[in-house]
Amino acid sequence: MITPGRGEGFVKLSIVIPAYNEVHTVDRLLGMVTQVDTGLVTELVVVDDGSTDGTQAVLEQARSRYPNMVLLRHEKNQGKGAALRTGFAVATGDVVLVQDADLEYDPKEYPHLLHPILDGHADVVFGSRFLGGGAHRVVFYWHYVGNRLLTMLSNMMTNLNLTDMEVCYKVFRKEVLRDIRICENRFGFEVEITAKVARKKWRIYEVPIAYYGRDYAEGKKITWKDGFRALWCILKYRFVD
Repeated sequence: MITPGRGEGFVKLSIVIPAYNEVHTVDRLLGMVTQVDTGLVTELVVVDDGSTDGTQAVLEQARSRYPNMVLLRHEKNQGKGAALRTGFAVATGDVVLVQDADLEYDPKEYPHLLHPILDGHADVVFGSRFLGGGAHRVVFYWHYVGNRLLTMLSNMMTNLNLTDMEVCYKVFRKEVLRDIRICENRFGFEVEITAKVARKKWRIYEVPIAYYGRDYAEGKKITWKDGFRALWCILKYRFVD
């Protein structure tokens, strides 16, 4: 448990959850999130990104159980970056954490992710699936290779030494997000936010996390097309603010 009041001025945590066709996981995920004691007041900002599988109905029912939940909806699917842009715009926390609506990442990691910020060392924290933290499902060798390659190319452009640029778990002090304009609608968000945080010279830390990956039959959505978009974004956001 993180002691309340530790980290002067940090009172509230906003957890922003983009959700697209996650009817089988989103309710369980919300339950897991609300069970974590971070020592901060918690706000849930859930953005239903045009789901067509019943996710919206599940979220509407869940809203009555979670009074700290803000539910937003895109009428049409726009992508993870667009959903996060919508969520960030209404989040009121001193610290903002990104959580996918699937079950690949465990909310029990929150205290670990928050420590560098609450201790005053970091402005931004990335989780890393490649630093040896906890259990890792064995899946997709070529995804692993692609993630490492994209991270290396991103590092070359940003002069960072991240091990996992594409990771879901990213945590920000609110001042960081206020200072950044997000343009990417899909998974290019990961590259864009990394480049813009690096350009602004915010203090970035990494912490090891577990990873419970899923396959496409279980609902995984990122594709090879997103990999090519990420390559373009690495070049683009080296120069574009």
